Amino acid sequence: MDFLSRRTIRKYRDVKIENFKVNEILRTALVSPSGKNTQPYEFIVVENKDVLKELSTCKKMGAQMLENAPLAIVVLGNPKLTDTWIEDCSIVSTIIQLKSYELGLGSCWIQTYGRFTSEGISSEEYIRNLLNIPENLHVLNIVSIGYPAESKRSYSDEDMDFSKVNYDKYGKKDNK
Repeated sequence: MDFLSRRTIRKYRDVKIENFKVNEILRTALVSPSGKNTQPYEFIVVENKDVLKELSTCKKMGAQMLENAPLAIVVLGNPKLTDTWIEDCSIVSTIIQLKSYELGLGSCWIQTYGRFTSEGISSEEYIRNLLNIPENLHVLNIVSIGYPAESKRSYSDEDMDFSKVNYDKYGKKDNK
């Protein structure tokens, strides 16, 4: 799989994602790596158009595409299980995106942790109330998923800033 062609997709075709694909994404997510295998993540799969529309207002900017997405996965973490819940939920979110891509779907990470609605309500509180999420779980993000209605060019070497790569110690810019 050429992951250089995986791009963030914010426009989706109005096509329901097949159940077997949703299940494959979830199966892969449920065995995602986590510190000490604590698996502090839980998920809410949202396909209901009315709920997706309400989720699209969970923060000031950057969530509007949810209104037209056929699917969203809300990623929740349990900080009582581990202090690395944010990292673990970030890993599983990336795994969800990569598996979606492998299945021919597009996706977009929608950051909600530490964000606010246009009315100044925390995105987490807004989503918690909308989806009936218990207090012991935190909302890290939402991943929108769907069949792409846009195409973007693959990344190329010109897009890569290798000055950010160091070898053996900071400041060593080659591996010789």
